[in-house]
Amino acid sequence: MLDWTDILQRLGAATLAGGLIGLNRDLLGKPVGLKTLGVVGLATATVVLLATASGDPETISTATSRIIQGILTGIGFLGAGVIIRTPHGSNVHGLTSAACTWLAACVGIACGLGQWRIFLVALAIAFVLLIVGRRIERWLHRMLGGKSDPDHASPAPASPGDTTPH
Repeated sequence: MLDWTDILQRLGAATLAGGLIGLNRDLLGKPVGLKTLGVVGLATATVVLLATASGDPETISTATSRIIQGILTGIGFLGAGVIIRTPHGSNVHGLTSAACTWLAACVGIACGLGQWRIFLVALAIAFVLLIVGRRIERWLHRMLGGKSDPDHASPAPASPGDTTPH
């Protein structure tokens, strides 16, 4: 059985790794950032820990494994539904929401399997990341000189016949 420290290290490392990858993408002006990929890293590590929580690979049956795979595939499609590209195609919104949708499924699986330590640590890390992630992104943008401040992106140019307010 995994102890609290091991769970925290594994989920924390996955969140950090995903966040660093997201920071790289964000600094290059891509539509994903620290929070989004941090949540994805956390979610995937949570699912993997669920599969190996007891240290005995036989603990989760093949039927349970197939159920988990089906849930995660279905949630991937649901998450894709919350991603929106603006009419001018310059901004993408909803990526963190999609990642959070997937994480919610992962913690639901943790609850269903009774893996309370994994559930609690994943949820705590997720809330810390979601609450302070934007502030960390802004600070890192100032320190590292990213392409644009994530909160002050320039609006998409209006098309010639566009009379709608922006």
